[in-house]
Amino acid sequence: MKNKPPVYSEPQITRHLEEKLPHWWFEDGLIQRRYKVNGWKSSIMIANAIAHLAETAWHHPDLHVSFSSVTVTLSTHTVNGITDLDFELAERIEAFVHWQPDQSSLPGTPDSDRHRYIVYD
Repeated sequence: MKNKPPVYSEPQITRHLEEKLPHWWFEDGLIQRRYKVNGWKSSIMIANAIAHLAETAWHHPDLHVSFSSVTVTLSTHTVNGITDLDFELAERIEAFVHWQPDQSSLPGTPDSDRHRYIVYD
């Protein structure tokens, strides 16, 4: 990366999260989000979706995958801070993970414990 991206200050990060990513938080120099899921298969599905976005973007978060949740942490390692790269990827992850068909012919996941795989906020 020839031109390093500008790093946001803590107040700027907090403001951005409040305005655009209200379920994310800033801690230990990272923006973070925990997705609650309905079991191991769900955790792997969410982790793989995030991995696909990250690889396509060439900006890689750390993932903590457990039986009941997937936690995403982001920072731009080359500048040791939070940049537009982190915010943009976080916004894409958030939109992708929470996407549900609404006004389309796609039926969507049935709203039952048997079929539900993510706990939507």
